[in-house]
Amino acid sequence: MSSAEPIAAIAARHGGDRRRLLDMVRDIHARHGWLSPEATAELAGILGIRPVEIRDMASFYHFFTQKPVGRHVVRLCKAVVEKQHGMAAVAAAFEQAAGCRFGETSADGAISLGYTSCLGMSDQPPSAMIDGTVITRIDPAEVPELVRRLRADVRVAARVDEGIVHTGPVIFSPMERGAAIRTAVNLPPEEVINRLNGSKLRGRGGAGFPTAMKWDFCRKANGEAHYVVCNADEGEPGTFKDRVVFARVPDLVFEGMTVAAWAIGAREGILYLRAEYEYLREGLEAVLDRRRRLGLLGSHVCGREGFSFDIRIQMGAGAYVCGEESSLLESAEGRRGAPRDRPPFPVTRGYLGQPTALNNAETLCAAARVLEKGSDWFAGIGTRDSTGTKLLSISGDCARPGVYEVEFGVTVSKLLEMVGASDAQAVQIGGPSGACFAPKDFGRRICFEDVPTGGSVIVFGQNRDLLAVARDFTEFFVEESCGWCAPCRVGATLLLKMLDRVRDGRATKADIAQMEELAATVRATSRCGLGQTAANPFLTTLRSLPGLYEAKLSKRPYEPVLRLDEALAEARRMAGRPGAAAVQQPARGKEVRA
Repeated sequence: MSSAEPIAAIAARHGGDRRRLLDMVRDIHARHGWLSPEATAELAGILGIRPVEIRDMASFYHFFTQKPVGRHVVRLCKAVVEKQHGMAAVAAAFEQAAGCRFGETSADGAISLGYTSCLGMSDQPPSAMIDGTVITRIDPAEVPELVRRLRADVRVAARVDEGIVHTGPVIFSPMERGAAIRTAVNLPPEEVINRLNGSKLRGRGGAGFPTAMKWDFCRKANGEAHYVVCNADEGEPGTFKDRVVFARVPDLVFEGMTVAAWAIGAREGILYLRAEYEYLREGLEAVLDRRRRLGLLGSHVCGREGFSFDIRIQMGAGAYVCGEESSLLESAEGRRGAPRDRPPFPVTRGYLGQPTALNNAETLCAAARVLEKGSDWFAGIGTRDSTGTKLLSISGDCARPGVYEVEFGVTVSKLLEMVGASDAQAVQIGGPSGACFAPKDFGRRICFEDVPTGGSVIVFGQNRDLLAVARDFTEFFVEESCGWCAPCRVGATLLLKMLDRVRDGRATKADIAQMEELAATVRATSRCGLGQTAANPFLTTLRSLPGLYEAKLSKRPYEPVLRLDEALAEARRMAGRPGAAAVQQPARGKEVRA
């Protein structure tokens, strides 16, 4: 940890701008170790806001703490793949060496141990983030030495393999720096958008919205300013393609952002990078500086009079929901990353309420390639409705995990052959929010017409407990919910309890029917994408592998786990509402079970 820096100096470095509150609190953490009441009060005074606004924002993010912690913080990844590949042994080794349990700080105040949901390293498990630095493939035998070095205040060096296994013609082929921008600035912005339209490029986040249409909407929207934002907050367990993109081809991302800026009329761009990839930031800042020196950023980009554009990096602070575009924008403005109501959409009211083109890193890379090599070239790759290539993050029970660039249209079975997984029990495509596929579905194709995905592919071998996986994924959604709406906050928690009932052999067919009804409600009424997909681990395993549930069902008479009136009794007492006798009892068939 660095020596303490005055709060006033931290605020001044960010211009005393309330919208940079996230950056200020990150810096306070880095230099003071935690967000103390004194630091909060002083920062609030400088910014002219109430201390509660800072405490509220900080409480939203996993990597902020308002209580003292050890001089060094170890966050061990507990993603499904990590659990299946030695995490428990590493955790035990840390507890033994540090002399404390996870969730605690060692007696000497040197080390705090904690878990984190996903570090984007599932191809290299087990992994941990130590004081913001990621190390992978941790051997329990090396943990005592790691702890000894931390106690001696020796900084741990990053240890991450690049992770590219298979390259393709779009993202990982050689590029000429600046070529796409030079092409773009010699065309009217409308023609740039027309070329994207001719390429049929669709967003790579999974939903597949046409990129040309998004940029056109944004360009035509009225606003005092327009913004380009790159969403690099890939927090879906099992996803790590952005990590590889920013390590191997960061210029291509920035090229795409600059092309977008010309097309929509933006002067400022923001790369929102997940906190887990902080170890990449120094290198990315160096790339941005080089592009400024080459005239590819800054004033008069590529010599084009009147076209000025620059990019800043906004680090996150550990919140999966910030991968949702409106949550990301709230976070980038220095607030809690809670989803916004939509409409309006970011293309009309995005960053700072202005028109914003928000795309993920892979989409921006592809857009740059379209301008560099042409619409027809790009449209000639992939399928009719899914042009180009797709980056896939492959992890789990396979011989060759890592990042693969494949043409759209590849079958699941072909992909399993490529990665060395000949005996898979199931494949999870799209991470916890995606779907589980059984062998009967391995002939399906990865493309927007059939199986769309943001990129996560987790392979499960024959010895894996898929009910445990479904439970783990559901627990992830419970932990990552922003808590805004009841369907997600309460519904996902109930599903988790009901999955435990299934795994314990205490569930009946009536429970499964109730779970399906609850899952449908959660999906239909949740406010954002997190809640709308929180039931997918249950629903998709039930669809693909119903035998998992049938084998666990109890033959005993049905008994409800939770009666609604009993569950609400304490809340009524606190609110001074009528007791159970004064409230109409639900019919037996309508009891809520958990």
